[in-house]
Amino acid sequence: MENILENLVRVGIVTDLNADKLMCRVKYPDAGITSGWLYVLQHIDGLITVAPDNKHSHTVHDTYTGGGSSVAVPAHNHPGTLTKVWMPKVNDKVLVLYVPTENGDGFVLGGIS
Repeated sequence: MENILENLVRVGIVTDLNADKLMCRVKYPDAGITSGWLYVLQHIDGLITVAPDNKHSHTVHDTYTGGGSSVAVPAHNHPGTLTKVWMPKVNDKVLVLYVPTENGDGFVLGGIS
């Protein structure tokens, strides 16, 4: 029981992704082991903030001529942007919660900066 409680919450590094199933595998450097496939919890329609790096562009539509162009825009936000699916990337640090039973399933709760 003590071993189960010690490993209930873990921090690890993502090693593999299965975006279709919203699952990933996580390596725990402190233990030198890699998890089985874990579901990544979703925060459906969670608001996100986008902080561009001044290197992307937007298409600008000229309503008078119907033409368009693409211009670089300064750093700005995209208010009202919503997430549909969140998946960590390989090498991201994540927080994992395991169900407190022998060989219990685990879930990736989110990323850690």
